[in-house]
Amino acid sequence: MASAACFFAIPATAQDLVTKDRVGSADAPKELTLRLAGDSPNSSDPDWAAGYKELFADFIQKHPDWRINLQAMSNDIGQEQARLLEQVKSGRGPDCASVDSFQLALFKKNNVLKPLTPYFTKEEIDDLFPFVREGITGDDGEIYAWWYSTDLRVLYRNSAIVPDAPTDWAELKEAALASVDEGMEGFLFNGGRYEGTVFDWLSNFWAQGGQLVDESGKPVFADGENREKILKALDYYKDLVESGAAPQRVSTIVGYDELNAAAAADTTALFVGGNWQLAQLKSTLDSEEFENWTFDQIPGPTADAKATGTGGWTIASFSDDKEKTEMCAAIAKDIFAGPGTALQTNLPTQKAAFDKYDVYKSESFQKFRDLLQYGHARPGVPIYPEISNQLQIAMGDILSGTKTTEQALDDANTAVQAAYGRL
Repeated sequence: MASAACFFAIPATAQDLVTKDRVGSADAPKELTLRLAGDSPNSSDPDWAAGYKELFADFIQKHPDWRINLQAMSNDIGQEQARLLEQVKSGRGPDCASVDSFQLALFKKNNVLKPLTPYFTKEEIDDLFPFVREGITGDDGEIYAWWYSTDLRVLYRNSAIVPDAPTDWAELKEAALASVDEGMEGFLFNGGRYEGTVFDWLSNFWAQGGQLVDESGKPVFADGENREKILKALDYYKDLVESGAAPQRVSTIVGYDELNAAAAADTTALFVGGNWQLAQLKSTLDSEEFENWTFDQIPGPTADAKATGTGGWTIASFSDDKEKTEMCAAIAKDIFAGPGTALQTNLPTQKAAFDKYDVYKSESFQKFRDLLQYGHARPGVPIYPEISNQLQIAMGDILSGTKTTEQALDDANTAVQAAYGRL
């Protein structure tokens, strides 16, 4: 994600209180181990690192009896989250850590998360976007993590080539074909074997009311009405490629950088991407070119069928020590849920934050807030990673013409059901 402008000046106290592996006095009587991803004083982005150093320095001065021992995750998030889960299950994990919202269900299933409900008000919880509140809440009504930042997928559009926002699949296809006539590649999207491929595409399934799993967590995406809806969404992508509205090479695209590159090279006027790419486009394109780019709701099969995929990060506690759990909740609330998210210009999970922080008062961020009402998180069930894996394979087979849509879906479902039976 593109760097936010640095708006923190680091005082001497921040330099003294925040080191690479410690926040607070080395001889503080209480300590907490905190494992973080890139959102930390050790961020590779110098502006973010500087901002987090001040935030942590301010925080620890309000909690002088504590020392926070910092641990950093590598960029291999999947591997890191798997390691974290195994460590906390065996009692060797940190007291508090970042948990990818994508992986939160696995931590819930293994009963390693400590309730955070007592440390947040009802008003704070009610202010969360619905998909966020649902994601952190257990079957017992307790919240088991604090989801502090999110994102969403949108349709990026070069208005100089495509002046009007497509409102449904048919209009998007028409606009893409018209852009091809203008010398563009057409509509681009992640289509290779990659989690982003499935996540970005799922809006087309969710917009129809499709469900990947039932209330018990059993995969039902290939059953009954869901089967009709998922076939329709898969055939939609297939038709885009076969008609020339999308190039064959989408089946090899496995990252958002490729989409940015196409926009910078002026070879596409339409692509599905994440909200963070707006800042990347602004930093990549010259000002006149950037002025042509805007974003819209991802079109559904009809104009009133709307959905978008949402992700993000949470903070969770694994400690049996209630003081440590309370401290973990305070870190989530006082550092990450507000100023930390604003520092990185990530999307907040509480509606009030869009009015509280100046960075969110722009027209673009207010539009992102409006689109979050259509947000869908990946289902919080252990089988989801295998559903995604098999749908990635199916997408590749469909876009390459190796299998029919029905064959690819049936093969995916067979593999997923087998995996579900082993859980």
